[in-house]
Amino acid sequence: MANISVAKTGKKYRNKIKLSKGEWAFEIFNYTFLTILALSCVLPFIHLLAVSFSSSAAAIQGRVGFWPVEFTLASYEFAIQGTGMIRALVVTIQRLGLGIPINMILVILAAYPLSKTDAELPGRTVISWVFVITMLIGAGLIPTFLVVSATGLRNTLWALVLPGAVSAFHITLLLNVFRQLPKELEESALMDGASQLRILFQIYIPLSMATLAALTLFNAVGHWNDWFSGMIYMDRRVDFPLQTYLRGMIIDRDFTLIDPDQIAMMMQINTRTFNAAQIMIATIPILCVYPFLQRYFVKGMTLGSLKG
Repeated sequence: MANISVAKTGKKYRNKIKLSKGEWAFEIFNYTFLTILALSCVLPFIHLLAVSFSSSAAAIQGRVGFWPVEFTLASYEFAIQGTGMIRALVVTIQRLGLGIPINMILVILAAYPLSKTDAELPGRTVISWVFVITMLIGAGLIPTFLVVSATGLRNTLWALVLPGAVSAFHITLLLNVFRQLPKELEESALMDGASQLRILFQIYIPLSMATLAALTLFNAVGHWNDWFSGMIYMDRRVDFPLQTYLRGMIIDRDFTLIDPDQIAMMMQINTRTFNAAQIMIATIPILCVYPFLQRYFVKGMTLGSLKG
């Protein structure tokens, strides 16, 4: 009863607070600006979705707004039937399945020792600065391409995974999270005879799941959206990841990526609706994954930003 009365008193007190004219103006401006910003992000996506479900004639005549006109699934049927896009989607899924575990394992194994003090790991500061320097100065495209070619990775799935397998930014973020964990947990585990690997996998990782989930999402989005690696390291179209394939179809208008037996069907579909359908197919999977990890996103990022 006491808690209920206190809550009612607090509510009445908040209701009695009056905002000044300046505060009201700020509130109105703030909500208006955020609403316009949100609509500017969402409306183009809705329009693209409407175009993908509209007929070819409606898209050509510019009659499509935010709702499909003359609803049809022809563009999606053509995109799904095309072996080129399905093959590119399979390559991207393979890249995700191989790249994300490698990214996370290497980042965790690098961040854990670097989270120790200089007394526990001599040279820790120097090693940390080596990683930081790579964030400021890159080797360049040509040296990276020569290394990938010399190691025989070109035209293989490894060329899409290994060159960017270790992110210095992710290591810096995760080591700061590890350094914030109570040192007493590690000390008590060492007194019980636990090894460093056991401490890492049974103490540090479970307590850092929010940050690890955020980094997993970063890596997944990075692999999914990357088209440049496929364009540089792949010579054969069959090895293109999904985004590289879409770039050839949408930006370069490379219709030679389409199977010859589908040319006649392509003549019956408007390029705009077909491109919209492909973009939606490439966007929806990552949008389906994001809501499950979004709650870790802000928490994971702020945990690593409190302490340097």
